[in-house]
Amino acid sequence: MSEKQVNQIIGKVFNQLADTLISGEYGHKPRVAVTAMGSEHGEETIIQAAVNAARIGIDTTVIGSKSIDRVKLALVETEDEAHKTMESLLDSKEIDAAVTMHYPFPIGVSTVGRIVTPGKGKEMFIATTTGTSSTEKVEGMVKNAIYGIITAKSCGIKNPTVGILNVDGARQTEIVLTKLKNQGYDINFAVSQRADGGAVMRGNDLLMGSADVMVMDSLTGNLMMKIFSSFTTGGNYESLGYGYGPGIGEGFEKLILIISRASGTPLVEGAIKFAAELVKGNCLKIAKEEFEKAHKAGLTEILNSAKVVKKASEDTVVAPLKQIVTSQISGIEIMDLEDAVKVLWKHDIYAESGMGCTGPIILVNDSKIDEAIKILQDSEYIAKEKTGC
Repeated sequence: MSEKQVNQIIGKVFNQLADTLISGEYGHKPRVAVTAMGSEHGEETIIQAAVNAARIGIDTTVIGSKSIDRVKLALVETEDEAHKTMESLLDSKEIDAAVTMHYPFPIGVSTVGRIVTPGKGKEMFIATTTGTSSTEKVEGMVKNAIYGIITAKSCGIKNPTVGILNVDGARQTEIVLTKLKNQGYDINFAVSQRADGGAVMRGNDLLMGSADVMVMDSLTGNLMMKIFSSFTTGGNYESLGYGYGPGIGEGFEKLILIISRASGTPLVEGAIKFAAELVKGNCLKIAKEEFEKAHKAGLTEILNSAKVVKKASEDTVVAPLKQIVTSQISGIEIMDLEDAVKVLWKHDIYAESGMGCTGPIILVNDSKIDEAIKILQDSEYIAKEKTGC
């Protein structure tokens, strides 16, 4: 055997080893298609991202109107035709995942974005960024937490930390997720890096990446994605991160990731890499497993019994004799604040509402703090582990 033949064999072996490392347990290189039409920066922006992704071993297909010779091409004339082609490729299993600029996800499915936080350069998943997990806000945010956990686990984070952004519905979401955890669904709550701690995150935590998964409603998540991806460019060119992410939802078995029409080449390349990582991580399989675990822990029953809107009483509640109130109880939803005060009044505890540095608070006399906390916990206005501050 000649030296040339030996070198060819060695080269072939190394190529096979490289393919094995790229494909991992999935069995082949991740096959990802990206639709190019509709970009505000032109199809060339998307094509270049696809070429860059192909160079690192992702089997990439561009669905667009321009001829190219560096990656696979599905030639179409309109955006509608591009989406039909994308659907066909997914249905026939010719591709494992797709990246596109918009998609009509059904109710119950929403996307989990992925950013790089500017404070410490830490990656963080935003759950969620487009779509509607539920038409009811708290239920939607609870599902968003599960969707975020699924995505993080698919990307190799075995036990992701979960934080809840301090938006409307955060405290009720915390109560429901705590119940779910207590009944057997493993949730690793993050702790705010601010002095007051807790799983409800502040704006500072967004910048620092205090949680692997940051839970919020999708409208807020969409805003966060736009800011984090384009804050260095003035807003018209999204250059940082991985895009708005995969649509996750129970029973949804297509891996479709969303990017913006304003996305630039670096972000689109990141989205294709994100898709490939989800393919290798068996995202759809992990999703089924996590939904099964959540239902085993009573997800449906907990959501059905959650007291999203509470009323202390239809009757007029008279305040008890006024006392000096210096002890604070935090963790009450702003929309529930006055009802929570009336609940304490009904138990003959004088209370007042207020606003503290971390949000709404209830003020009671020092001697009543423990009793008041227990009443509010039992009435599900605050989470079980909450204490006065």
